Amino acid sequence: MKTETMEYQDGNVKLIGYFAYDDRKPGKRPGILVMPEAFGLGDHAKKRAERLAELGYAALAGDPYGDGATAPDLPGAMKLATPLFENVDKLRKRGRAALDKLASLPQVDNSRLGAMGFCMGGTFALELARDGAPLRGIVSFHGGLQTQRQATPGGVKAKILVCTGSDDPMIPIAQVNGFEEEMTKAGADWQVISYGGTVHSFTNVDADAVGMPGIKYNKSSDERSWKAMKSFFEEIFTA
Repeated sequence: MKTETMEYQDGNVKLIGYFAYDDRKPGKRPGILVMPEAFGLGDHAKKRAERLAELGYAALAGDPYGDGATAPDLPGAMKLATPLFENVDKLRKRGRAALDKLASLPQVDNSRLGAMGFCMGGTFALELARDGAPLRGIVSFHGGLQTQRQATPGGVKAKILVCTGSDDPMIPIAQVNGFEEEMTKAGADWQVISYGGTVHSFTNVDADAVGMPGIKYNKSSDERSWKAMKSFFEEIFTA
């Protein structure tokens, strides 16, 4: 497997992503953008990019903030993330910059693109779908489902898989129901899988270190959601 840090730009903001692919495999392959949690681009998203590379994809883990900035704790993460959450145009533009970089890479078949993300990264992926980005599909893992600008009828090109925890205090059932209603009105191809007994950040083995009862790793839900993702990507990239 080949991995490398990779610079790209969003206007005058320098971003530092992490690219992974199987260099033993010739030719182009589907490209998947991986957006991280609010803590910034760290080990979790990088390891997921590597796992995607093992499955035969080319994966770019994107930098949400610039210069590879990360936060050491939740208050620091919220400080970094708030300007993006308050400006959906800025968030979508930042996501598009990463997607454009992925699509430009010689290892990537830019007619077969996907996006996925964790927590805030899931929101990134969903906003790209709402914005009509040229994606075959997106996957959100415990990502926020609310938006400042709802999808328009016929505007969502990507198929959507949302993996969420039934007991996630940050993604309450009212938010899930609102998202489902939004996507139905937009005519999108969507599915939501809700994992019982599961709270926020269930895919991250280091989630318990945050020290909050609503944030906790769940091995079963992590493994089930990854299997669901694999099946979803197999479907959209072989169709």
